[in-house]
Amino acid sequence: MCKPTETASVFTELWRELQENSPPDILYIHRGALPSCFAVSDIAAASIALVAGTLQRLISSNATPEVDRRLASQWFQMSLRPLNRPAPALWDPFAGDYATQDGWIRLHTNAAHHRQAMERVLGIHADREALAATVKGWRSVALEDAIAQAGGCAAAMRSESEWRSHPQGAAVAREPLFIQQFTGAAPAAPWRLPAARPLLGIRVLDLTRIIAGPVATRLLAGLGAQVLRIDPPGWAEPTLEEEITAGKRCARLNLKSEEGKARLRDLLAKADVVVHGYRADALAALGFDEETRSALAPGLVDVSLNAWGWSGPWRNRRGFDSLVQMACGIAHAGMLWQGSDKPTPLPVQALDHATGYMMAAAVLKGLYHRLHAQQGYRARLSLARTAAFLMAHPQRQETAFPARSRYDELPFYEWSSFGLGARLKPPLWLAGTPLAWSRAPSPLGSDEAKWAW
Repeated sequence: MCKPTETASVFTELWRELQENSPPDILYIHRGALPSCFAVSDIAAASIALVAGTLQRLISSNATPEVDRRLASQWFQMSLRPLNRPAPALWDPFAGDYATQDGWIRLHTNAAHHRQAMERVLGIHADREALAATVKGWRSVALEDAIAQAGGCAAAMRSESEWRSHPQGAAVAREPLFIQQFTGAAPAAPWRLPAARPLLGIRVLDLTRIIAGPVATRLLAGLGAQVLRIDPPGWAEPTLEEEITAGKRCARLNLKSEEGKARLRDLLAKADVVVHGYRADALAALGFDEETRSALAPGLVDVSLNAWGWSGPWRNRRGFDSLVQMACGIAHAGMLWQGSDKPTPLPVQALDHATGYMMAAAVLKGLYHRLHAQQGYRARLSLARTAAFLMAHPQRQETAFPARSRYDELPFYEWSSFGLGARLKPPLWLAGTPLAWSRAPSPLGSDEAKWAW
């Protein structure tokens, strides 16, 4: 049974997880909700309110932040609407849910190497129907493990109780939402924090990919930060580049080469913030563990995430929002709520987006701490822990939001090398401090791996 929950109370919980002081007042506008058993719209508004509150604190604003619940929910979908051209396909033809001998499994094959890993286990098939026939011969957990061991991405559907009894679910349940640490002494920060562009002059090194990390760094770019995104050679996100690269410069480095590592060291040494979404031990394996990063840039604000949590047997397993929803019980709960015979995920990839905004808020907290305590800061988050937070907040009965309209969008069009598009209005407002992106979206690898200034 879905019980009521309020946006303000969800925000208060998030604030207390991140901060030690009392939560600020936030003005919320628009009632309604996305259809779900869980309070997705409350989580959307509350996670964006967390950004607004930490921003208000950072720049010592007296204005009351406003958060539009309807726009917040829409930003958890796609903020950019292409004009005079089709929207890109969001999923590879073989990605999705498949019936097994004993349940369901989700295959994530959007990246070419993840699809190839799946095919090493299941073989190459002419179409989805042929693949489904092969998957039907497997037990779900056995196939989940086989694909993970092959370097791919898959998740068997579990109920919430099954996930809680799973070693990884139990490990995540013991973790805080924000794993935080203050690091060594740092020189005084030179930032001016002008109200109109608070993060002007702050360098953010973006080592993230789909979707949570790029959401965080897009928000920081909207506040004036210089965001430099680094991807490996060959990596592509054709369905999301235009959506999440606004305000950023995008370059490539081969971090398996000595030249690439040397360039990354130079970039880190001049960075104020690093945001990364590598698996738990991946950066350490490349020679860039937390201590090395802090030594290269004393006072660094270092915020990271992974899919499955920072302890437990799956801490280094590949994962995405849709897979976490399957494994942790969200898709199962949605199936029961809707009376369906198939997995029913959230109406949006809320784990990614909520975690992304929480990461942005953690960065703003870290900047505040660097300014006032002259220390560095680290925070670690995970999609699985965000899932646990969401599942503790069932949906109240509310009317569905009206569909997106032109009036929800900015009064000007956005032009980039991708084409013409219409972007949603920002979901938060702090008087005198607008969210605005000074660079159009750009393709991955379209710039040099160096700071602009």
